[in-house]
Amino acid sequence: MTILITGARGRVGQAVIYRLHSAGISVRAASANPAELTVPAGVEVAELGLNRPETFEAVLRGVRQVFLYPEPDGIDAFIKTAEAAGVEHVVLLSSSSVLDPGAETDPLASHSLKVEQALASSDLTCTFLRPDAFASNALGWAYFIGQNLPIQLAYPDADITPIHSEDLADIAVEALSGGSLKGRSITLTGAQSLTFREQLAVLSEVLERDILVVKITHAEAEQQMSQYMPAPMAASLLALWSAASARPAAIADTTQTLLGKPARSFQQWARENAAAFTQR
Repeated sequence: MTILITGARGRVGQAVIYRLHSAGISVRAASANPAELTVPAGVEVAELGLNRPETFEAVLRGVRQVFLYPEPDGIDAFIKTAEAAGVEHVVLLSSSSVLDPGAETDPLASHSLKVEQALASSDLTCTFLRPDAFASNALGWAYFIGQNLPIQLAYPDADITPIHSEDLADIAVEALSGGSLKGRSITLTGAQSLTFREQLAVLSEVLERDILVVKITHAEAEQQMSQYMPAPMAASLLALWSAASARPAAIADTTQTLLGKPARSFQQWARENAAAFTQR
């Protein structure tokens, strides 16, 4: 039985590949640029563009399970090809945002929701992993911290529950290789809620230097963010953070509740990634 890992260049995809391969499970790592993949010896690599149906048939040949990154463009063709190839189970790396009101029209949530809906209408057994914020989102501050610049935030007290990518990989592997999570829809978080201000305090402690946090207006933040992402996406993120400032973040399922092992903390993530925040 071969398991196809899409998004094999990503942190989660890479971690899933290494875990499955170490367990002696046949893995095929797929990417739009397979020549750029770094995988363990013995892992097959293949070309896959999730919005390019002409790449589907070859990459799905002999595959029984898929770890899938969400891409609505091409999902219907992917499902049709997967069913014809004999795929039995898909584990989708979705998002907790699909549960929010208005997810159907939200530019962030709808991306994953469309894929969930297409898979749910198929004959495939599906497991939906819905992580909340990733701890690695903090890397967005790396340049500013490395240059000793202030972190400008419209909602510094937005409360979230960042999940470590290694925790997500552990859960994905259980969904692919075990039976306890198969067919479920699971909202995933870290074990601790932290505001952006508190995350920056953790980074400050780990890096042993002060990090200045400056509160800016919603409009100022939207203007800044629109320089490097589509304006609707920036507006969606700011709306999410505004709402998260009004209530404490809820803790959902973690590696502790699902696997019986303690969740990795944001503090651990910060120590592991401290080098990314040094001056360049």
